[in-house]
Amino acid sequence: MSIYDLPAQEFNDSLAEALEKLPEFKMPEWALFVKTGVSKIKPPTDNDWWYHRAASIIRQVSIRGLVGVSRLRVRYGSKQNRGMKPEKFTKSSGKLIRTILQQAETAGFLEKVVDGKKRGRKLTEKGKQFLDSIKITKPKKEKQEPIVNKEEQEVKELKQEPIVNQEEQENKQEIQELNEQKPIEEK
Repeated sequence: MSIYDLPAQEFNDSLAEALEKLPEFKMPEWALFVKTGVSKIKPPTDNDWWYHRAASIIRQVSIRGLVGVSRLRVRYGSKQNRGMKPEKFTKSSGKLIRTILQQAETAGFLEKVVDGKKRGRKLTEKGKQFLDSIKITKPKKEKQEPIVNKEEQEVKELKQEPIVNQEEQENKQEIQELNEQKPIEEK
């Protein structure tokens, strides 16, 4: 299966687990205290966020081909809340991306390329083989049918499971017993 056939989130999670086991990919000490961009308020709270970002970056390089730090900064950027002023797009941190790309180079997954005016990094054969070897470990979730409105939801639930109230059932039985005991007198 190619990278395009697999769901991105599940693939990134599996790739992050594989990268965490490699000695070349280690979270720097300063990564615990640094924000991922100017637009963020706090640093990431997840303990293994470095490996998830590295997995995402490697996946982006494999999809886009030749990619540089600047293009990845735009890819991972977001809107910055500036108080009363309108929001403005800001790029993400280049140091994080550059460090992850350098770690991937030392692992042999990426290489620097100068193609005329284009410069950047691309996947090596070792990197392609590594990405092809990644298998999704999480089971797929069952797809649920989209619900148009609440009334349709209630109708579906009623069709699936008949709801019988115990009191109503007892009342019906009492009425049937009374009807059987007293014959109807005609005048």
